[in-house]
Amino acid sequence: MTLAIEDYALLSNCRSGALVGVDGSIDWLCLPRYDSASIFGALLGDEDHGRWLLRPVSDKATSSRRYLADTFTLVTTWSTPEGVVEVTEFMPHPSENSHIIRRVRGFVGTVPMCHEVRVRLGYASATPWVQQERRDDRAVLTATAGPDSVVLRSPQLRADGLRHHGEFVVSSGEVVDLTLTWGPSYEESPPAPDVDAELEATTAWWREWASRDMQEGPDRAAVQRSLLVLRALTHAKTGGIIAAATTSLPEQIGGQRNWDYRYVWLRDASLTISVLVAHGYEHAVEHWRSWLLRAIAGDPRDLQIMYGIAGARRLDEWTVPTLPGYQGSSPVRVGNGAYTQYQADVIGEVMVALHEARKAGLPDTDNGWSLQRALMQYLVENIDREDQGIWEARGPAELYTVGRVMIWAALDSAISAVRDFGREGPVEDWERLRDVTRTAIEEHGFDVERGTYTQYFGSKEVDASLLLLPQVGYCDPDDPRMLGTVAAIEHDLVRSGLPLRYRTDHSHDGLPPGENPFLACGFWLVEQYARSSREDDARALMDQILGYANDVGLLSEEYDLDEGRQAGNTPQALTHLALIRAADALTKNPPGRVTAPTRSQQEEQDEF
Repeated sequence: MTLAIEDYALLSNCRSGALVGVDGSIDWLCLPRYDSASIFGALLGDEDHGRWLLRPVSDKATSSRRYLADTFTLVTTWSTPEGVVEVTEFMPHPSENSHIIRRVRGFVGTVPMCHEVRVRLGYASATPWVQQERRDDRAVLTATAGPDSVVLRSPQLRADGLRHHGEFVVSSGEVVDLTLTWGPSYEESPPAPDVDAELEATTAWWREWASRDMQEGPDRAAVQRSLLVLRALTHAKTGGIIAAATTSLPEQIGGQRNWDYRYVWLRDASLTISVLVAHGYEHAVEHWRSWLLRAIAGDPRDLQIMYGIAGARRLDEWTVPTLPGYQGSSPVRVGNGAYTQYQADVIGEVMVALHEARKAGLPDTDNGWSLQRALMQYLVENIDREDQGIWEARGPAELYTVGRVMIWAALDSAISAVRDFGREGPVEDWERLRDVTRTAIEEHGFDVERGTYTQYFGSKEVDASLLLLPQVGYCDPDDPRMLGTVAAIEHDLVRSGLPLRYRTDHSHDGLPPGENPFLACGFWLVEQYARSSREDDARALMDQILGYANDVGLLSEEYDLDEGRQAGNTPQALTHLALIRAADALTKNPPGRVTAPTRSQQEEQDEF
C-alpha cells in the first residue's frame, strides 16, 4: 500500500519537485515542471506506476531524516545490523538542467543497498524503450518514450520484466552517487552533473535565500520551513506560484474530492506574496507582478481565477485512466475545471497584496498600476454578479459574503492608492461603491438572530473563510459581530479544535458530503484568537496543528482526525502561508519587515 501522505518529503529545484517516502522510494516526480506528466506515479497507484527505490537491503533497517538547515536537501540516515549509511538527495538549483542526485555515504561497517527503478512516462501511460550501457565504469540506463528521455547513472542494474534492479555495497568512508536526468528525447542528453559542485551551489543558494528572514519567536523553525515551501512552489523562471506539488491526493480517503493543485490560483499566489513581503522578500513581488501582467494581458473581462505555471489559460480537466488513485481514491484528475468559474474574492486578494507591497516601499510601475486599474474596471462591471465562492463550489452561484468583503477590500486598496500614494483613478466612484458594498454585507450577509456573518447572502450557514474579514481590515478581530461569528464557527464547524471549511451536509456544493478539517482554516482561527485577546487558546491550537506536521515540517491541505493522518495535496501553499500569519499574530508582529542586503533589483529578481 502507498505510504501515508505525511511519510513523504519534498525535493525541489523551484521548477518541479519529487516526493520521497520514508522507505527510500521516490513515488512522485513530474519533469521538467510541476504540471508535467509523471515519470514516477506510484503515489497515485503502486510501484508498477513508476518509482525509484534506494534503501538498504536489510528488512531490519531503520531510518531518520532531516533537511540540511534552510534547504531542500534531504539527508536520511539508515541503521542496519551491517552498519550505517547516509543518503543525501536533492534537485540541483539554480542548475538549468533537470537532475535528481542521490548520494550514498558509508559511515559504519559495510551495508548492502537495494536499488530499483521503474520509469513510467505520461502518467504511467507509456512504458519506455530502455537501453543500458557501461560508461566510465558506471551503468547508464536511458528510458525513452515520445518526447521524454530519462538517463539514470548508477551501479549496474539488471532487467526483470518492466523493472530494473540491483544491489551494491557501501563501506565506511565510501561514496556512491546516483543521478537521474530528464531531457527532450529529440535532443542530446544533458551531461552528468558534478555532484560536489551541485551540492555546494544548491546548499548555498537555499541558505542565502532563507537568510533574509530574521524574525525570532517560538515558531521560528516552522515559519522558516514554510517560507522555504512557498519559495519551492514558485517557478524560478515564470514567477508563477502553484498551490501544491501534487494532484488528486484526496481530501477524504476513498472520496471524490481529488483535485489538481499544480496551477497558479490568483488568490493563493496573492496571499503568498503578502506573506513574503511581510518577511522581507519585497523583491518577490516584481517577479510575480510580471507573471500577472503576462497572464491576464488583454481584456480584463477574460480574467480567470487560475492559470498555468507560465500563464496558460486552458486548464481543461480530464480523468487519468492509467492511475487508480491514492489508496484507491478516484478519479485522478489533471487540469482543473474550476478555471472557468467566477469567484468574486480573487481581485480583492490581488489588490490587497499589491497594496501591501506598495506600503512596504515597492513602487508601482506604470504597467503595474494600469493592471490594477483594469482589474478594478472588471470588478465594478461585475459587482453584483453571483459567484462560486472561495471554495469553488460546483453547485449554484451565490452572493458569497467573503466575496463581497473582498470586493470591499479591493475598493479600499484602490482608494488608498489614490488618496495616500498619489495614483490616479475614479476615487469618488470607488468610495461610493465601497460604502454600498459594506451596507449590503451588513444587511444581507449578517444573521441578526445568531449574531454572525453568514456563508452567503440569505444563508443561515457559517463558513470558516469568514475568519478572513479582520485580515483584510473589514472589521477588527474583537468587533462584536466578528466575535459572534467566531462563536458560530466554533459551534457549527470546529471538531476537536479544528474547523471544517463549511458543513458539506448542509451545502449545495455539487459534491457528496464529507471532508476533513482544513488546516489553513485552523491557522486562521489561531490568528483570530491571538488578535482578539485569546492568547492561550491561540497557543494551544497552534501547537496542536504544528503537531500534525511531518518529521521534516511539511503540511498538506487537511487533517483526518479519526485516522490521525494528513489528507489532501501536499505540501500546500495555503496551509504554510496561513501558518506564517498565525505565528506572526502570536508574536504580535504586524508582521514586521526585514530589509534584504543591498543588491541591484535585477540581481534580486534573477536570484529569486
